[in-house]
Amino acid sequence: MKKFILLCLITVSLVLAIASCNPNTSEGIGEIVVASKNFTEQNILGELLAQQIESAAGLKVARRLDLGGTFVCHQAMLAGQVDAYIEYTGTAFTTILKQKPISDPKAVYQQVKSGYEQFQLEVTPALGFENTFAMIIRGEDARKHNLRTLSQAAQYTPQWQAGFGYEFISREDGFPGLAKTYDLKLNKPPRVMDLGLIYRAIIDKQVDIVAGNSTDAQIARLDLTILQDDKGYFPPYEATPIVRQATLKKYPKLHQAIAQLGGKINEEEMRNLNYQVEGEFRDIKEVVREFLVAKGLIK
Repeated sequence: MKKFILLCLITVSLVLAIASCNPNTSEGIGEIVVASKNFTEQNILGELLAQQIESAAGLKVARRLDLGGTFVCHQAMLAGQVDAYIEYTGTAFTTILKQKPISDPKAVYQQVKSGYEQFQLEVTPALGFENTFAMIIRGEDARKHNLRTLSQAAQYTPQWQAGFGYEFISREDGFPGLAKTYDLKLNKPPRVMDLGLIYRAIIDKQVDIVAGNSTDAQIARLDLTILQDDKGYFPPYEATPIVRQATLKKYPKLHQAIAQLGGKINEEEMRNLNYQVEGEFRDIKEVVREFLVAKGLIK
């Protein structure tokens, strides 16, 4: 309960902070406010959404990238301080709508689309790739114990130190349900870590198993292994733009501009975009612009 109250206070504080610098106020810096969560892929997707809106709809965009987690972005949308961001359907389904995880992508998408009507938020066409949770161990450990699945790994978890982001520890589709499904037992509490630090921690052997994302660029580069979710615990996580209905009504060109992104990014392309930013240290704006030009979405 104390953690929940603390999270609520942090969320309210961040929303108020956003409000204090909202570009739709008297300064008039921009018209559409695009946000993202606080990790590389989300920053890329936020920039992609922003550039697409600027090009296809001809609207000014203010960026609030690296804003925070799911709750922060969602509350900012409800408060009218953010107009659009990209969410993952499984996250919206379990974390925001409080539904039990299911594995049918179409059913999840439709229920999220209808469920978000209560918030006056529009769920637009999915981008074309899924970024699911990935339980990751070192490649050397996978080879040593011949591990391919989470079921096989369950016997070793009492000997391992886990490293998870805060949301994964607390959310409906996170560790509590996963541990119950696979009977995962840990002798030590999971280390709560910033998502940007989990791969360094596992390579440095500070932790032995982490919850990453299936499109993370570091997985292959660092010789890490994704344990197969052989019991189908995780729901589908299709990347999907969420937009305030009031904003769509105010700017008629906006819906079509965002819909043009539907189905344009597959998992391999997203992983490559992540790698260009994290592995090659390229500028996000430049990487995104090249991608949109290659797709024929902007000139």
